[in-house]
Amino acid sequence: MADLLDTNALIAQAQEATGLDDMGGDEWREGCERLVDALATEAKLNELGHTVATSDVVGQISTRLQVVAWRDEHPEVADQQVNPPIVIVGQGRTGTTILFDLLACDPNVRVPLTWEVDLPVPPPQTVTFTTDERIAQSQAQYDMVDLVMPDFKAMHPMGAQLAQECVRITSSDFRSMIYPTQFRVPSYADWLLHEADMSSAYRYHHRFLQHLQSGHPGQPWVLKSPGHIWSLDALVSEYPDALLVQTHRDPLKIIASLSSLISTLRSMSSDDASIPDAAAEFADYLVDGLNDSVTARQDGTVAEDRVVDMTFRDFMADPFVTIGKVYDALGLELTDEALGTMKTFLAEHPADVHGTHTYGWENTGLDVGEWREKAAPYQDFFDVPSEVT
Repeated sequence: MADLLDTNALIAQAQEATGLDDMGGDEWREGCERLVDALATEAKLNELGHTVATSDVVGQISTRLQVVAWRDEHPEVADQQVNPPIVIVGQGRTGTTILFDLLACDPNVRVPLTWEVDLPVPPPQTVTFTTDERIAQSQAQYDMVDLVMPDFKAMHPMGAQLAQECVRITSSDFRSMIYPTQFRVPSYADWLLHEADMSSAYRYHHRFLQHLQSGHPGQPWVLKSPGHIWSLDALVSEYPDALLVQTHRDPLKIIASLSSLISTLRSMSSDDASIPDAAAEFADYLVDGLNDSVTARQDGTVAEDRVVDMTFRDFMADPFVTIGKVYDALGLELTDEALGTMKTFLAEHPADVHGTHTYGWENTGLDVGEWREKAAPYQDFFDVPSEVT
């Protein structure tokens, strides 16, 4: 695994593959170096994991090289106006994905689709947006994941033409929670959550949206990522007029569900992945992020008139009533066309279409009382009920 120990070797691979060398500054490099070091020393990668990690790092460097080169060759991209986006900022396993997919059905909004985030250069064009050959290229990668991890799609749907999370955009700035989710890299995660300047990631994110909409415009953007919960200050600094939707659920349910998902995801790259290890590492991350979201409300980082709160329980009971309330609160029109498309999507994508994700708190190895106490500031502030663990 010598190449994982040398960031310069991975950069050289990407430069050779693309024929490019301008990375658009050096802000990305610290995150890349910390990630590569953690992959080499902490991730306990198996042979497939080594291949996946190397490919992912080289791929993200390549994406950055290509986006920077396109922007240099087409300076008009920098003139693109990104209108205030609608951003789903809830923690994972709180209904964010299905909410995102349903909002993406509205023809009056623009969402980043997986294929265009995976393969963004050249920017997608309106005339070929549904027929671009990159759609099949991207889908082939997810079909391969299904073969390697057939149980994962019951936990989190993936596909080239589904809406993609912002963590896949900021991964090219090497400031992204996608890496600790996919690999065991605690030193990188600690840097990301407690030391990293996330303004760099959101500047890159903004430029990426400009890039995507330059060939296929549409406003407003609807965006989503659990990663935003740890970076609300950087998010609203880059997008001060953004409208936020924060989804809420019992934190212990979040920990149990995400620990199961993370263990499954990491098992592709490591033979040493387990639910207790994932829970022991991620529980603090998750609860700290939720409690930080309380602070963001209290200190005015997130203005009350720029955010809508949505509980997982209410959303699952009647998603369309909840979506209607979100639209009303944001001052948007939920048209009959959009509502009909959303209902069709939900009928064609029931929650159990790929099986059921089963998980339980008892599998985490954590103490209920300890974590209930740690999560109390969040639950008390947002009036989030406890569920049966």
